[in-house]
Amino acid sequence: MSESYKKILSVVSLIPASYVASYGQIADLAGMPNCSRMVSKALKSSNNKSLPWHRVVNSQGKIAFKPGDPLFVLQLNLLQEEGVEFKGKKINLDKHRWQPSLDTLLYKLNY
Repeated sequence: MSESYKKILSVVSLIPASYVASYGQIADLAGMPNCSRMVSKALKSSNNKSLPWHRVVNSQGKIAFKPGDPLFVLQLNLLQEEGVEFKGKKINLDKHRWQPSLDTLLYKLNY
C-alpha cells in the first residue's frame, strides 16, 4: 500500500460515529489537497473491515453511490444507525460535519 493511501486511511479511521467528512476534506487533512479521487481509490483498495468508510461523503453531503445500489443502501443504513440526520437526500452538515481538533491532528494521525 502506498504512503498516500496510508495517510488517507489514517485520517478516515479518526472520523467519530455520527460525523462525516467529504472526500476533499480527507485529502486536505492527509496533506494532499485536490486529491479527492485518490481518497475514493484508497477506500476501495482497503481490506480493513473496521475502517469507517461509510462516514465519507461527497462535498454536497450526499452519499456518492447511486440510490438503489446495495452500497448506497448499506451506507445510508450505517449512517442512520449512528444518528446522522438527513435533509432530503443530503446529510445535515451543519450538525454532522467532522471538524477535528488540533490535538487530534497532531497526536492521533498514524503517519
